[in-house]
Amino acid sequence: MSKTLSASLEDYLEAIFHISAQKQAARPKDISKRLKVNNSSVTGALKLLAGKGLVNYAPYEIVTLTGKGKTLAEDIVRRHETLRDFFEKVLAVSHEDAEEAACKMEHVVSREVLENLIQFTEFVETCPRGGSKWVSGFRYHCDAGGEHADCEQCITLCLEDFKQANAGDKTGEAVSLHELNPGQKGKVIKLRAKGEARKRIAEMGLTRGALVEVERVAPLGDPLEVKVKGYHLSLRKEEADTIDVERI
Repeated sequence: MSKTLSASLEDYLEAIFHISAQKQAARPKDISKRLKVNNSSVTGALKLLAGKGLVNYAPYEIVTLTGKGKTLAEDIVRRHETLRDFFEKVLAVSHEDAEEAACKMEHVVSREVLENLIQFTEFVETCPRGGSKWVSGFRYHCDAGGEHADCEQCITLCLEDFKQANAGDKTGEAVSLHELNPGQKGKVIKLRAKGEARKRIAEMGLTRGALVEVERVAPLGDPLEVKVKGYHLSLRKEEADTIDVERI
């Protein structure tokens, strides 16, 4: 996390990042609309960010992130989405409330807390004792006003699900990452790439045991947009074909 940027300037970097992802570059009016601030505020913020070497800015021109600015913006986005996912997926908070809370907390959460939140969210989603039904049960618990569920019945259902999973459904099946559809998740079990290609994939966080989710696939199957450890990555088809995952 940057120790030299205010929460407000981090919001500007985050806004530029999202606008650029949609339009390749951002204009001051786009930033003003997204953050609901006036043009003079945008101008002042862009001058400060340009002075720190985080954006390329000149009056009446488009705004782009520098390499340094993009790296920092990706970190801010990762903090935001990790917090939002934790609030939504684990604490059963509504999307709107999760977004609002994440916006406020993303500026102060430490890297250690962030990494633990990512690991805990992945644990809850993949552990046989947890999983999506466990989260759904907690949501029901909240909606019911905090009444305790029937734990014995819950355990029985978990055992039945576990037996069914081992009886032949596709959960646990080993496939290449490219075979997963948008919205599906897998746990990396093997990297078959060699040399520099293997090193590049590992540096992106796609190491053994990492939980990866396919977000989007281009119409012709190349590239794939995936999410791993809170980061959004773009992979070529030939790269995804060298990554073996276990369906979750």
